[in-house]
Amino acid sequence: MATITAATVKELRDKTGAGMMDCKAALNQNAGDMEAAVDWLRAKGLSKAAKKAGRVAAEGLIGMSGDDKSVALVEVNSETDFVARNPAFQDMVAEIAAAALGAKGDLDKLGAAGYGSKGATVADTLKEMVGSIGENMTLRRTAYLAADNGVVATYMHNQAAPGLGKIGVVVALDSTGDPEAVKAFGKQVAMHIAAANPQSVDTDSLDQDLVERERAVLTEQAKESGKPEEVIAKMVEGRLRKFYEEVVLLHQPFVHDPDNTVAKAMEAAGKDVGSPIKITRFYRFALGEGIDKGESDFAAEVAAAASGS
Repeated sequence: MATITAATVKELRDKTGAGMMDCKAALNQNAGDMEAAVDWLRAKGLSKAAKKAGRVAAEGLIGMSGDDKSVALVEVNSETDFVARNPAFQDMVAEIAAAALGAKGDLDKLGAAGYGSKGATVADTLKEMVGSIGENMTLRRTAYLAADNGVVATYMHNQAAPGLGKIGVVVALDSTGDPEAVKAFGKQVAMHIAAANPQSVDTDSLDQDLVERERAVLTEQAKESGKPEEVIAKMVEGRLRKFYEEVVLLHQPFVHDPDNTVAKAMEAAGKDVGSPIKITRFYRFALGEGIDKGESDFAAEVAAAASGS
């Protein structure tokens, strides 16, 4: 068996643009033969996938899978919304979402998980799809939520197919009340989260770095009033309460009943279902949020397409 050196792996990577581990596998599969390894990567679609990997993928789909007790979310990105409407891409995202239930929020574990009944992994399948469709695609993130003493409620906004859409929300609610009634209230909460985009369930779980940054800004603003320190402190606390109304779920006006906060709506719902309800956690995935899409030069893209690059 030929010895596969780091230098050989690097040489193959420079030739093909494929990942280091894929290059090592290609050389091992072909007894160190460089040209055969190049062909192996091309046949697997990995060389082509690597060529596409530098392009921004901010479209795609949010996928959701699970039941009333546990739900997984995934975000799988593509370059264009056209691909997101492709049935093959949609089927792939649905399968990945199903596999995400076993990964329980671990992205590396999900990439290594089996895909369907073919024996391939999720990561391998994604690379094959890149090669067959010709667009960069990424498995960006995953989340998992379970409710031992209640239900997990869900909402999918801009749904493209069952369990697939542009904004996915899962929310866990603890309650011993009627499960169907708790779930119905939970869906209302999930819809609220999709619309209002809270950062945490309550003030205690809010990122304290975010709170301190906001406090610092509000303090500087209050100092401009020229008032005494003790007055400034009260002004800052008052403005922080307004900040909490904007970013903390329980403090936000409930979108279904703006005269009441989510906390008050939760209390009223608990009386209706026969047992107190507690919202314990949520995840909200909005497609492409936080991705720097950069500037596109349409003329350059057309020229590149015309030259076959």
